[in-house]
Amino acid sequence: MKSILPIFAAVFGLAGILSPQGARAEMRICNQSYDVLNVAFGAPEGEGFITYGWWRVAPNQCAVLKREPLRDRNYYVFAADVFGNEVLSGTTPMCVAPRRFEITGQENCLLRGFLDARFMEVDTGERRDWTVFVSLRPV
Repeated sequence: MKSILPIFAAVFGLAGILSPQGARAEMRICNQSYDVLNVAFGAPEGEGFITYGWWRVAPNQCAVLKREPLRDRNYYVFAADVFGNEVLSGTTPMCVAPRRFEITGQENCLLRGFLDARFMEVDTGERRDWTVFVSLRPV
C-alpha cells in the first residue's frame, strides 16, 4: 500500500465563485488534507509587504485570508501543520511570529524579533477573487 504524505499539494485558483448574494471577491485557502493547518498570508503594502497570521484551517474547511477584492497580481501564502512541519512554502522570505501577528516589512526578520518563513507566491492573474487549495500528494 502506498503511503500518502499530507504535506504540500496542488494549488489552484478559481475566479468568480458565486454565492447566493452574488459574486464575492476575496482570497481564500481550502484545506483538502487530513491535517489541521496554520496559515500565514502576505500581501503587497505600499513599497513593501505585510504579513498576517495565523488562521487555523481544519481538514475539509476553508478560511478567508483577505475579505475584499484583490488589487494586486501576486500574494503570498505559508502553511504548516500543528507539529510545525511546512506544508505549503516557497522561495519568498517573509516574517512570521509564534502567535497572532501583523508584520510590516520582510527584511531582517530575526533582528526584529520575528521568525523567517519562505512563502509561496500565488499569481492571481490580476483576478479579484482567488482560492488556494491544499490537498494530499501521494508518494
